Amino acid sequence: MDNRKQKKKAGTTSLSRRGFMTTIGVGAVGASVLSPEAPAETVPAGTGGTSIATAATAAEQENKLLPVSFKVNGRKHRLFVEPRQTLLQVLREKLMLTGTKPGCERGECGACTVLIDGIPRYSCMTLALEAEGCEVITVEGLMEGEKAGPVQQAFIEEDGFQCGYCTPGQVMAAEGLLRVNPNPTLEEIRQGMSGNLCRCGAYTHIFKAVQRAAELKKGRS
Repeated sequence: MDNRKQKKKAGTTSLSRRGFMTTIGVGAVGASVLSPEAPAETVPAGTGGTSIATAATAAEQENKLLPVSFKVNGRKHRLFVEPRQTLLQVLREKLMLTGTKPGCERGECGACTVLIDGIPRYSCMTLALEAEGCEVITVEGLMEGEKAGPVQQAFIEEDGFQCGYCTPGQVMAAEGLLRVNPNPTLEEIRQGMSGNLCRCGAYTHIFKAVQRAAELKKGRS
């Protein structure tokens, strides 16, 4: 067999990459046109996969409203919330307590800090359902009528803020610290406030504000 016949025979049995991809593409289109619509339950039982029907059921359960009851700033609330809703979302969107600020919303900045049973907590990392039966205090709850509370007043006096966005969380962290330690040292203040970030860098004034708040609280006791 001469070289020309060998080349011709090779050409009838080989397939280029482009030709192969073209063939596959045409076959796939034909299959999609000819095959009937796939049923919702597409994964055989015992395969470990998740069917469309199962995923739909899970989504439906996720969006189901559940009751929750807790106190906020001394007032009892009974609400219906989604299981995935955070305390931050419920405070702002359902109770209209917008003093609690969304910042990073992943437990890093502390702008959303509230007190839950007297302990500072990130409300963005706390599900609303976790607050069942608890007492929640937001920055609005530190007001004395129309007058600022001691910690709020101290931040005003010591200029413990610049843009002010992180200030509600800073105030709540300071309030939580002073409830546990009424007379903290500067190092204890630094440590107690370390979970709250200030992008403006007003830390020196914040620490002075906490010291001043301790004095104001002591004068009222």
